[in-house]
Amino acid sequence: MNVAVKKYKPGKIRERNEELILEAAEQEFVLHGFKGTSVQAIADRAGLPKANIHYYFKNKSNLYSAVLSNIIDLWNDSLEDITADDDPAEVLRNVIRKKVELSYLHPRSSKLFAMEIIQGAPHIREYIRSDMRQWVRSKTKVFDAWIAAGKMDPIDPVHLIFMIWSTTQHYADFETQVLTLMNRAEYERDDIERITNCLVHVILKGCGLNP
Repeated sequence: MNVAVKKYKPGKIRERNEELILEAAEQEFVLHGFKGTSVQAIADRAGLPKANIHYYFKNKSNLYSAVLSNIIDLWNDSLEDITADDDPAEVLRNVIRKKVELSYLHPRSSKLFAMEIIQGAPHIREYIRSDMRQWVRSKTKVFDAWIAAGKMDPIDPVHLIFMIWSTTQHYADFETQVLTLMNRAEYERDDIERITNCLVHVILKGCGLNP
């Protein structure tokens, strides 16, 4: 029997291997933490030679930073291109919805980031002090513009961002507690919709916006 073998161009092979490595690394880091995870374990889970890990990422620390960077980019994407001309209600509604969805689809990502922060952010402290701080400042300027234009109530934009992060990520980081109290084995689509609607209603109302 002839079996068709999928062929990848060199650039595609690298992209595919990096995706496999990052996915495997995230799983291992969540299960065992940074110190308890070995490069060999990541290679085994990815189904690739250990040498590939070193070829693409040099060492475990670089790989861990790459995993965290991917998580942050995924979360921040929904606020990336907001402007003073946008409707704050629409922006916040979309951000909350996407963040709840990400907590549902990528709970490991949220847990891994939470573990890093709880431990004092040893691998991304400088990133938080520089890039992330600048990112938050750039978004608060847009929120301040909305407030100045009378589009929303005068609230502290930084704490609003913190609130959105914490309330949406709670459903991933404290998944076991939430599911136990809700008498669920896992989240169902209706649960995600109810969670989203509740957070949208409370947060937008608190900003003087129509949910």
